[in-house]
Amino acid sequence: MQVLDVLTAQPEPCTVAAIATALGQHGNTVREHLDALVDARLAQRHRAPARGRGRPAWLYETSVRQRDVSDGAVEYAALASVLADTIARTSSDPAGDAIAAGRRWGAELVRTRRPQSPDDGPEAPGENDVRAGDAPPPVAQTDDAAARREVVALLDDLGFAPSTDDAAADVALRRCPLLEAAYRHPDVVCGVHLGLARGALETLGAPTDGTALFPFAEKGACRLLLAGGDPFREAEKTLATDLPDEGGALA
Repeated sequence: MQVLDVLTAQPEPCTVAAIATALGQHGNTVREHLDALVDARLAQRHRAPARGRGRPAWLYETSVRQRDVSDGAVEYAALASVLADTIARTSSDPAGDAIAAGRRWGAELVRTRRPQSPDDGPEAPGENDVRAGDAPPPVAQTDDAAARREVVALLDDLGFAPSTDDAAADVALRRCPLLEAAYRHPDVVCGVHLGLARGALETLGAPTDGTALFPFAEKGACRLLLAGGDPFREAEKTLATDLPDEGGALA
């Protein structure tokens, strides 16, 4: 049921290659499962839009969406895919621009989750404006481990299905809300997600040195390293021995 689980969790149709990469399985194996789902009317397929020469790939999606995949998530996925394509095509530094955008997004999400108290007084003009090279202004100070746990909770709300320990230094992201776009443009989509984590940590007053994202680092999960303290260093050592040789990190 892994293939069906991945498919039903996605707000947009996916190619065989994207699902195979996420699951760490051979493309032919995944294709057989997908075709069986189509035959059972649990999934449907259609051709992707033509991109240059060659026959377009098949796109697969479930026949019935899970309840937690809202219409808003579908619209967001479509918009994010277009933006990822645009950044990858037009930017001279796609990964850098994506990380900067993610930092601004992460800062805004933290502030949305922590509404300003009436006792805080009026906000200074431009206080929440975050330029590409600036760190977001922090909200109320919290300890580093608590900040990392809050970032993990934020990622859970966004649909990443994270799992971690109490220190929240090494996080397995077991669902990618934008799997197909991440497969096509990992530097952009994964860069946004890394920037999101950094911007959230910065806004919570926690350090970000050493934060890194390893896309598709293991079967069914990406790995996110969050900065701070001995638990982070131990997690980094463990991950370095577990990662395949071709695994690359965004840092």
